[in-house]
Amino acid sequence: MPKKNTRNTKGRIVAAAWKLFYEQGYEETTVEDIIFESETSKGSFYHYFDGKDALLSSLSVLFDERYEELMQQEHDDMDCIGLLCWLNYELFVTIDNTVSIELLSRLFSSQLVTKGERHLLSRNRTYYKLLRQIITQGQENGELTTDYTVGEIVKAYAMFERGLMYDWCLSSGEYSLSQYTKTMMPMFLEGFRKK
Repeated sequence: MPKKNTRNTKGRIVAAAWKLFYEQGYEETTVEDIIFESETSKGSFYHYFDGKDALLSSLSVLFDERYEELMQQEHDDMDCIGLLCWLNYELFVTIDNTVSIELLSRLFSSQLVTKGERHLLSRNRTYYKLLRQIITQGQENGELTTDYTVGEIVKAYAMFERGLMYDWCLSSGEYSLSQYTKTMMPMFLEGFRKK
């Protein structure tokens, strides 16, 4: 039970921070604002994070929580490509509505220069576990080619998804990320469909 409370406290801090970053901007949001919004304490904040900059890598936590929420919904009528496209679309809707280009750009740049863990690439994330599960099932059901390993398809998918986000940042959000992926992700994944 204490672990659940720990996760809830950290999760509240992360959720509050990203809400404020989106509403007020990263520069305008203070640690005090985050503590107030999350209804936690200064001690709790600094127990989990060295400062505001450390929260940049926590966006992957929010993404993983979104994937967990989505997997609770009904999706049994989808094949694996449909499921992957749906998960990608829903995540990108979340980004369109709650993550500014500035923040996503900061996340990518922080991951490029960090000497520590690159959270976006952590194989322990819910994201990668879920992708491995869906792709394994897709190969077992004969939906996906076995010309590539599960790991190779997971890596290609994650790389393509990051590429879409990166391009959106470079383009200063001149298009809807979620609408763009509706065309691009199915086209990409068709290359892995078993013939």
